[in-house]
Amino acid sequence: MVKSVSFFMVISLLAFAPICFCSKSNYYGYLYPQFYDWSCPQAKEIVKSVVAKAVAREARMAASLLRLHFHDCFVKGCDASLLLDSSGTIISEKISNTNRNSARGFEVIDEIKSALEKECPQTVSCADILALAARDSTVLAGGPNWEVPLGRRDSRDASLSGSNNNIPAPNNTFNTILTKFKLKGLDLVDLVALSGSHTIGNARCTSFRQRLYNQSGNNLPDYTLDQSYAAQLRTRCPKSGGDQNLFFMDFVSPTKFDNYYFKNLLASKGLFNSDQVLVTKNQASLELVRLYAENNELFFEQFAKSMVKMGNISPLTGYRGEIRKNCRMMNS
Repeated sequence: MVKSVSFFMVISLLAFAPICFCSKSNYYGYLYPQFYDWSCPQAKEIVKSVVAKAVAREARMAASLLRLHFHDCFVKGCDASLLLDSSGTIISEKISNTNRNSARGFEVIDEIKSALEKECPQTVSCADILALAARDSTVLAGGPNWEVPLGRRDSRDASLSGSNNNIPAPNNTFNTILTKFKLKGLDLVDLVALSGSHTIGNARCTSFRQRLYNQSGNNLPDYTLDQSYAAQLRTRCPKSGGDQNLFFMDFVSPTKFDNYYFKNLLASKGLFNSDQVLVTKNQASLELVRLYAENNELFFEQFAKSMVKMGNISPLTGYRGEIRKNCRMMNS
């Protein structure tokens, strides 16, 4: 049974979640927005310029770059392990179930890294590039701005198992998703706010097909999905075939970063099971969805706070890790 929670309890959850631009690490140093002001003062502008060109070429790229930061941080911290190709003892996270045939935008990160290496060699980490690109992509799509704490270093290894197991999946239950967030130091407020990133981008048929045909193993569709919307989805997402067919995650304003994602959830038109459970399985998350659906400014404010918090997951700083010359491979 869903536990009840008062509106005022939800407000208090938000009120006591202040934004912080620093992150103490376990052993060395901390992150702060001015990290490259002396060593590479043009770093932020270079990242912003390349991202702007990429999004101008393809609006979908904004969501793809934002997603890369998520899928990097949830594995073993924001350390650019996702960007490593398979080589030697490394098995790339790019081939995990959550990334294979879906993670994209790597060539944009390569372009940013190449430009930064020309400006200030071996100075700006790939992990920081991911964090900056995620922020710039959000802003370009019409979303909130925030100062990005910097100073992360790059890992020398990857974790295929971590990528398979730690990243929330479209068919996960509410409790599973919340547990995965809590294991990374994130809470219910972060979960709901960061899920709002699904206001932009596309999803493949294979990632939500079970909701259309066999939600609970009984060959029946998901009863929590609006049936007219489900019928529309079935026209291009058949029982078999069409795995890679793309669908907007927010069909109302698919390239604009706004709060229509939450409005869609309240209309039972969330695309993923992991979206819709925010309103069907937990009263506190339902209240947050209602708040963000009614107040875009409040959503933007919390999204920015939660992005900073997520970007602070287990950063490598000081002498740990390295600054890769090429984001796809360790330094020789």
